[in-house]
Amino acid sequence: MSFSRCALLWARLPAGRQAGHRAAICSALRPHFGPFPGLLGQVSVLATASSSASGGSKIPNTSLFVPLTVKPQGPSADGDVGAELTRPLDKNEVKKVLDKFYKRKEVQKLGADYGLDARLFHQAFISFRNYIMQSHSLDVDIHIVLNDICFGAAHVDDLFPFFLRHAKQIFPVLDCKDDLRKISDLRIPPNWYPDARAVQRKIIFHSGPTNSGKTYHAIQKYFSAKSGVYCGPLKLLAHEIFEKSNAAGVPCDLVTGEERVTVHPDGKQASHVSCTVEMCSVTTPYEVAVIDEIQMIRDPARGWAWTRALLGLCAEEVHLCGEPAAIDLVMELMYTTGEEVRDYKRLTPISVLDHALESLDNLRPGDCIVCFSKNDIYSVSRQIEIRGLESAVIYGSLPPGTKLAQAKKFNDPNDPCKILVATDAIGMGLNLSIRRIIFYSLIKPSINEKGEKELEPITTSQALQIAGRAGRFSSQFKEGEVTTMNHEDLSLLKEILKRPVDPITAAGLHPTAEQIEMFAYHLPDATLSNLIDIFVDFSQVDGQYFVCNMDDFKFSAELIQHIPLSLRVRYIFCTAPINKKQPFVCSSLLQFARQYSRNEPLTFAWLRRYIKWPLLPPRNIKDLMDLEAVHDVLDLYLWLSYRFMDMFPDASLIRDLQKELDGIIQDGVHNITKLIKVSETHKLLNLESFPSVSQSRLSGTLKSQARRTRGTKALGSKATEPPSANAGELSLASRLVQQGLLTPDMLKQLEKEWMTQQTECSKERTESGTHPKGTRRKKKEPDSD
Repeated sequence: MSFSRCALLWARLPAGRQAGHRAAICSALRPHFGPFPGLLGQVSVLATASSSASGGSKIPNTSLFVPLTVKPQGPSADGDVGAELTRPLDKNEVKKVLDKFYKRKEVQKLGADYGLDARLFHQAFISFRNYIMQSHSLDVDIHIVLNDICFGAAHVDDLFPFFLRHAKQIFPVLDCKDDLRKISDLRIPPNWYPDARAVQRKIIFHSGPTNSGKTYHAIQKYFSAKSGVYCGPLKLLAHEIFEKSNAAGVPCDLVTGEERVTVHPDGKQASHVSCTVEMCSVTTPYEVAVIDEIQMIRDPARGWAWTRALLGLCAEEVHLCGEPAAIDLVMELMYTTGEEVRDYKRLTPISVLDHALESLDNLRPGDCIVCFSKNDIYSVSRQIEIRGLESAVIYGSLPPGTKLAQAKKFNDPNDPCKILVATDAIGMGLNLSIRRIIFYSLIKPSINEKGEKELEPITTSQALQIAGRAGRFSSQFKEGEVTTMNHEDLSLLKEILKRPVDPITAAGLHPTAEQIEMFAYHLPDATLSNLIDIFVDFSQVDGQYFVCNMDDFKFSAELIQHIPLSLRVRYIFCTAPINKKQPFVCSSLLQFARQYSRNEPLTFAWLRRYIKWPLLPPRNIKDLMDLEAVHDVLDLYLWLSYRFMDMFPDASLIRDLQKELDGIIQDGVHNITKLIKVSETHKLLNLESFPSVSQSRLSGTLKSQARRTRGTKALGSKATEPPSANAGELSLASRLVQQGLLTPDMLKQLEKEWMTQQTECSKERTESGTHPKGTRRKKKEPDSD
């Protein structure tokens, strides 16, 4: 029967008889439009089979499913075939049918069997209804079914196959859930590394805290081997082993994210390589491999790199160096690979003093004051300079060259600098000759899983890592001491150090570019950030593993989402290590990606213009921070240059530029107290209220005291009961003392410092011939800095 003949017969049938001949008409239309959907009962059987086939999997988080837009159909060139076969639809009747369909409990239950929870079902229905009501013409099959339902010749449930088809169009993840689960199955990670499984490896664990000699003995094995790889957590450590190895007559190459150095003039690879852990090769065979700081396998962001190195390195001997807390997990992981683990403990005691420093007047040569914020670094450095002492400064965002220069200055017995002010950045990667570690505070800011800032006491692991920097074997101080700045912190420090370190229970994993590409094949319209969310949600891991936090990756993905890039290139840009707290660094990643998408190479001349080179020496702290951000941008260029050599062609020139910038930053840090003083004068830092203790430090102290008070209560200490006087009638200082946030001694010290500051300000005004109002007016003018 021809299509035209079928249409003619259909048009001549009365409405009542059309339903009876529906089967014949459908069979005639099937060659043109494909098979018609079955009834609800048939669909229900399929749904049951489908759900049982995928049973046992965790329920996905459907809030991650972003609906796609399905546009209503416009007028067709062939006309409305469905209306010609039946009759035009009454939109009011159709709306009633759709509302009845939505309210059917059986339909909602069947939708749930196909993965449509209440949220997805509602979104899919709204889209489905808009599509039906706004389309000028519908597909013949759904037009016929709607017409039959309106005239009582079919059941409203017969709409479900069309609804499900539409739901899968706006939520394509529904149609490929089983495939996505297979792709994101992260169980049995040892099987990902067949080359390592083909080698009968010997695992040797050198356990112990910082300064216990564990790394030294592993490195000696590395030097004596025919071939070897060292995997460190920091560029500084990779550089250190690279230099030591070559100095010992063992040719060694260097590989970090931003740098490649080969010692052979012809570019031939040496038998030994020192690298950052992310850059190690899991296909190159070695005799000895050293994985340093193995406890970082639990790191929420970078733990995957240690897991990959531990399971994937092809070495006859794998030496692990780290805290004893990691030994049980390592043994458990190696049990699954059938490899033996030997444990060598190397422990050195830490001497905790019975008295706090109390005052910076009590500082001695070889002291290191550890702070957990830059503002504390600045204020402490300023106070030390006021006392006529010179200090070195080390914190995390300083370039590696500057850190080494400051460490060298502090270590030099002939240099007048005998005091170090540092953050916990000294915990690894630097050899320092420290006699005594002094914790300026025990409260460290951190970011929780929700991205919120928290103030918590440092952990036992962190305390041991930092305290172990005192009295190192290779330094002039053979025995180290540890104490606190404030007396009330000393008991808490002793308590923290006495606590057993919590054992590490899981190792980090990370999706590969290949896995994300396979996800994108099934979900081509999803953004990279959304792909990551769905991957993590669908992923399945064994009990000894966890999926690392990918917030930084997602941040970069959302930042460059609007730029047209291939998925693989976009993935690489998102893995570039950037400090998302630095606006200039983030905007540079965006600019680099935009240039790449235009196929415009980022040349040396272009980058010089972009960073406005040449740069002036810093005149205040803000200038110094800006220079640090520029250094990070040059790091980003170098990192990308090894992934996209054609588009970032001038790596060697940029490296020379970076060395020059490093020198400028070193000069700035050398004169940091002068920069702080200028910043105070121009009110670029919140240090003007108190010359010795910044406002930020005071605020941090109050929060720290509050947190410490709560922590002390948790430890069973008696809380100070506030007086019964009405706090609202008291001064702010009195209320803070009542609440235990300030002590009377602290209040007296603040009063003394305030008076000193007022005196200094008066002298400055007298000398400059200005007055407060004039100063404020000047501040409103554009700042020359």
